[in-house]
Amino acid sequence: MGTPFDPETFVASYKPGAPKEIGGELLQIEVFWRKHCQFLKDHGYTLRPAISRIGDLLDWTECEDAVFVAGNLIDATRTDGTLVMIKAIHRSQSPDEIPVGKVLSSERLASPRNHCIPYLEIIDPPEGSDEAFLVLPLLFSTELAPFETIGEVVEFFRQMFEGLEFMHEHNIAHEDCKYDNIMADSRHLFDAPPHPFEHYMKRDFSGPIRVVSSRTMKPVKYYLIDFDLSKEYPPDGQPRLEEPPWGGDRTVPEHLLPDAPPCDPFPVDVYCLGNCVRENFLDGDEFCKGKIGFEFMRELVDDMTSPDPLRRPQMNDAVSRLNSIIDGLSDWHLRSPIVEVGQRTNVYKFIHHWTKQLIRKARGIPAIPKV
Repeated sequence: MGTPFDPETFVASYKPGAPKEIGGELLQIEVFWRKHCQFLKDHGYTLRPAISRIGDLLDWTECEDAVFVAGNLIDATRTDGTLVMIKAIHRSQSPDEIPVGKVLSSERLASPRNHCIPYLEIIDPPEGSDEAFLVLPLLFSTELAPFETIGEVVEFFRQMFEGLEFMHEHNIAHEDCKYDNIMADSRHLFDAPPHPFEHYMKRDFSGPIRVVSSRTMKPVKYYLIDFDLSKEYPPDGQPRLEEPPWGGDRTVPEHLLPDAPPCDPFPVDVYCLGNCVRENFLDGDEFCKGKIGFEFMRELVDDMTSPDPLRRPQMNDAVSRLNSIIDGLSDWHLRSPIVEVGQRTNVYKFIHHWTKQLIRKARGIPAIPKV
């Protein structure tokens, strides 16, 4: 019988990179995954030795991959050698995550415009348990490999606007469209597979990863992830209202009203995506600085983050406006480096950057990389 699973308890009990006390009791999260090691192996997925051997070692940090897991996620290797991520889903607590993801992963919605993380497999719960398992591609944070040029970021914008538009076209609201719910299939940019939880280390902990290519040379596909709050709505135009608040963006105007009434999640999605651009590229926030050269997004982002949801564009309008903006950007602007507000210019890096860009331009390599 599976161990009862509560993601919030898991997250509260785990600190990334912190090994357990030698000889101490196993954390609840360790017990859960250890109990399901054989179950997952029977379905074709092998967990790292640090997980499968918990309890067998006097000191589990003897494993070169002793960094554990994050909440309800764990990495695994499929029988064909493919590296994947497995997510435990408490079906009674997240009733929409599997159905919505199945729709988005269906053959009917197969499209280059679909930027939703695909479900590779859904493993039904063990007997007597409520925890199902999603098998997902192993992705990485968007900026694990830093953006080199404005054109690379523009392609990131384009894909994410297109992806959210695609969801909305099919009457699905994401409902948690924040920056860390956007991830990248970027393994090909590094000299070795990054560790799934200590991203700046190699998977086998033999040393730090090193970026060996750029998105301009090896384009990256980006994905919207995490559909535990997402919902599919009827296409008949009936009011689509949800009780606020929800999601990780705590700045949504509709959610901050006193005694906030039910609101439409689709304009909230538009706000959250616009706010991703505003906080991570235009103005910055408490965690990151704004970047120079993105003022071309200001008017569109201001409209997407309007306090009045009725004044926000729908995603198809936002995509159309973004495409017009991109068409008006010069090749030189697109090849410009990513520079944080207040960052001092390093002459060597400046010359190195523009030398590379001149060579790429001469070779006919586009300033906006396309997958």
